[in-house]
Amino acid sequence: MAQGPATFEGRPALVLSNDKLELMMLPQGGAMVNLILRDDPEKLSPLWNPARMARETGEKPTFGASMGHFLCVDGFGPVSAQEQAAGMTGHGEAHIQPWSLQSSGKKGGVTTLVFSVKLPLVEENLTRTLQLADGESVVYVESELESLLGFDRPACWAEHATIGSPFLEPGKTVVDMSASRAKTRPHEKAGGGLAHRLPSSEDFTWPMAPSVAGGAIDLRAAPLNPSSGDHTTCLMDPARRLVFVTALHPEKRLLFGYLFRREEFPWTQNWENYPPSGKLARGLEFSTQPFDVPRREVISARSMFDAPVYRWLPAKSKIGSRFLFFYTRTPEGFRKIDDVRLEGGRLIIEDRAAGKRMELAASLGL
Repeated sequence: MAQGPATFEGRPALVLSNDKLELMMLPQGGAMVNLILRDDPEKLSPLWNPARMARETGEKPTFGASMGHFLCVDGFGPVSAQEQAAGMTGHGEAHIQPWSLQSSGKKGGVTTLVFSVKLPLVEENLTRTLQLADGESVVYVESELESLLGFDRPACWAEHATIGSPFLEPGKTVVDMSASRAKTRPHEKAGGGLAHRLPSSEDFTWPMAPSVAGGAIDLRAAPLNPSSGDHTTCLMDPARRLVFVTALHPEKRLLFGYLFRREEFPWTQNWENYPPSGKLARGLEFSTQPFDVPRREVISARSMFDAPVYRWLPAKSKIGSRFLFFYTRTPEGFRKIDDVRLEGGRLIIEDRAAGKRMELAASLGL
């Protein structure tokens, strides 16, 4: 059911819930900012809340509207001087514009919310539909991006899914995904900020990345003594139609993850913000491009690892995407997620090394 009004960190919010989950999102910018299990006494959300982290450390929040899972469209990364002069901000317009609730209702045990947002600078309209079925631990998200212009153009799109402390715990919470080929972000000219554990612009095979100190680093978990900031990208498995990225806290037996169409989002970016305060953030950003960089740089690159780095948005036409995310408890003994797949209206989740398997109802599919 849709419940309201609500607030999140002093901002108006809307709640979508069933007997399993409660999801909170912001009408201003459309970010999905809090996700809890209804029967969890801790009310622990896996999603990144920079406002709470700053409050706990006595600092001022620095990320503005960016929190939880927010949408970067049309644009993902910094803007050019000309775009900035025209009023464009980083990561596109969708995450800063007001979203309008077009409809809400429940039919056949499925609650549906439909939002729309106008993107005036790029002259696009976005419609986003969220669905939650009774008895399921899965949220379904379908989006449609419409061009109002009379010519084809490249579109840059990212689902900036971000987890954070305390769910993201050093040395404990692990990230898995259906990927192999990967690359560290170029940072030769970057200055300031947290130190890099990883060298600039080097290829590797997920999850074992090269270290600036020599040897290799397993990127699945944050370091026990955090004090670094790095960014890598992974090409999702081209042999799969549906690909996944998950975050598992084995001690708390909590699993958060996404399943999405590889043709729509070939890349998953792993943004690591690991300050010494222990207030960690980590992006699980599935996107059309390998890194969040200016539009001109994306288009000039044309491809990476022989894979596309943008989508085409045809004249006066629409393109779409559909993905799902889930949040659930796991059986005892899950330590790694080797596979997430849809079979017959069920999500099958496996830790093959441990001989563990679980199933979640996923009746609406992809």
